[in-house]
Amino acid sequence: MHEMVKGANVGLSSLSEDVDAVIVSLGWASPTGEGDADVSVLLLDGNGKVRSDADFYFYNNPVASDGSVQLLGKAPSGEGSEDRIGFDLTAIPADVERIVVAASRHEGARFGELDDLRVTLADGSGEDLVRFAIDDAGSVSAFIFGELYRRADEWKFRAVGQGYDVGLAGLATDFGVDIDDAADDAADEAVEDAGDEVPDRGRPDGTQTADVAGAEPVAVEAAPVAAPAAPLPAAPLPAAPLPAVPAPRTAADDVVPEKASARPRTAKKKVTLPKAAKKSLAENESWKQARLFPVSALKSDRDRETRATSVLLSVMAQVPEFGRRLTAGFGAPAGRMETFTEVSLPHGDTPRRPDGVIRVERAGKLWTALVETKTNGNALKSDQVQAYMDIAARRGYEAVITLSNDVALEGSPLVDVKIDGRRKHKVALRHLSWAEVTHHAQLLIGHEGVGNTAHAWLLKELLHYLQHENSGCHGFQNMGSAWVPVRRGIDDETLCQGDPRALEVVESWERLIRQVSLGLGGDLGQKVLPVQRARRGADPAERRARMADQLCAEGKLEAELRIEGTPGVLAVGADLRTGRLRTSVEVPAPEQGYPLTWAKRLVRRLAEAPADLHVETLVEEETGGPRGTLEKLRPEPADLLPRNGARITGFRLTLVKGMGSGRGNAESGFIRSVDDAVQRFYGTVVVHLERPAPRRVPAAEGAVTG
Repeated sequence: MHEMVKGANVGLSSLSEDVDAVIVSLGWASPTGEGDADVSVLLLDGNGKVRSDADFYFYNNPVASDGSVQLLGKAPSGEGSEDRIGFDLTAIPADVERIVVAASRHEGARFGELDDLRVTLADGSGEDLVRFAIDDAGSVSAFIFGELYRRADEWKFRAVGQGYDVGLAGLATDFGVDIDDAADDAADEAVEDAGDEVPDRGRPDGTQTADVAGAEPVAVEAAPVAAPAAPLPAAPLPAAPLPAVPAPRTAADDVVPEKASARPRTAKKKVTLPKAAKKSLAENESWKQARLFPVSALKSDRDRETRATSVLLSVMAQVPEFGRRLTAGFGAPAGRMETFTEVSLPHGDTPRRPDGVIRVERAGKLWTALVETKTNGNALKSDQVQAYMDIAARRGYEAVITLSNDVALEGSPLVDVKIDGRRKHKVALRHLSWAEVTHHAQLLIGHEGVGNTAHAWLLKELLHYLQHENSGCHGFQNMGSAWVPVRRGIDDETLCQGDPRALEVVESWERLIRQVSLGLGGDLGQKVLPVQRARRGADPAERRARMADQLCAEGKLEAELRIEGTPGVLAVGADLRTGRLRTSVEVPAPEQGYPLTWAKRLVRRLAEAPADLHVETLVEEETGGPRGTLEKLRPEPADLLPRNGARITGFRLTLVKGMGSGRGNAESGFIRSVDDAVQRFYGTVVVHLERPAPRRVPAAEGAVTG
């Protein structure tokens, strides 16, 4: 991989032959586990400005109609997260010369508070080509990581690394985007509420220009991160280079011409869930609704694999938004998609029959992938996947996609395959879990929307099929063969550090937490990501080894989830010695007001929370403050105040419940109990922290006079 320094540039064709479609990833880590940022992309013409507001891609406009740009969303990476953008460089309009890739933070947050800032670029096969590490972001709220630009019919990448202190709206405006004033006002109010000054956006402080060989001078700014937005019903797809930073504005530049089209709003779009279904016309409640994809006749694993593959691939081909969403991250372009099952391909003396084939055509070019499917608890077979990788390499296929209930872990592939380095053609090995497929279907149906009602109905039928108990597509279902021996070893205190079975349980726990995040995120329509705290630069295997040692010593499994729009992180802990599950969240204390007012307001917010919710006061430089159940605190919120007058830093809310003992997802199973615990804690506790506390009306105001 080519390591870059600030201001350097490199031609993509000199690094790989597969750069028609590329993936640019922006990454960062947060010491607290709560810091995040949102990416944005601007397509610029020869004047360094957008051609229209449609050339501005961010959380409210994540996909280009021509498939050239697609914001693919966040994924956990190491101790932080990574936000990816897909570019189909063959679809970038000819009058676009530069593509700027930036990110922004919100509510007064600054990039200097994040660690391990970086940008990487991967080719169509998924191989990382360049990496640019940033260690001097400073106190800016928006940041331009890099840009893609054309030179003599070749795409090049420049490492920019410059900051703006003007926010997402200011950054976009400086590139010629006409921002909705109402959105600006809302953003400004949010910053003022956070207690931060809003800097003048006339010219960003610290803006610099950089002269790079073969490129025009580039200025870079930083913009505050905007929270993820409701995706548009447009079709996702990789593509599009990044624009460069605009020159400083003059007074004349601030005069914005009127435009007929609606202006972008940097305030997030509000997402509303669909209305409840109408009452059924069935004569008897026992009648079952007719379904497009029946599951009652499925008897064997082979039947389930064949049916699941056909159902999924057919819906992908018929619902463009869904098909592109699943394949864009694998390097597929936006184009006409066709899918096939029961295909036969030559391989030595015995033909091979992969479960499916995906073919996407755009501008006369084909992108193709083989699909290997497993359902229930069936594992992928290395020799089978290896054969498909060899076939794909010989026939010029771009990818092999594996699909199973298992969840892939960072740095730990599900199957080991050998890549023949002598082959000129590269084949990418990609994995999808059925839980991810369900997650994307839920987002499109319930939160983001699709092109028409027929497509929405098809997705609902697919979702019903995937969630049916007989489909075999339920996601990660089994903690593995090491689960029972490890629990017994913890009970009788014979489990020793270094036992490989403890590491197996830790890996299963990480898969479970990833799946729980997908399920909760699909229900809410919000980003839910596991927080992976580790030392900077630590290998994922080292982090899992430390967790395995902790499991052996303390008998505990722990994880954290970051849910967009909620205070703090949701912590999940399983104590295998006591058989108890603990879910908790820490709420920071307000910056202003009186402690008694904070306690009363918190108790009012939790009016509908479970009575057995534990509330603990967090105090400065002490191990713990007053605590009690919500049932006892409701009449006396003052019991939360420290008697010694110690400074309150926040409150910890905790629910404790028993956990299932089985390894699987039966009603008494461990997997089901963890999922239920997280869903219950969010639905009964965390959800009340997202909205303002109910206002108490004095008796005089509420009195009725005759």
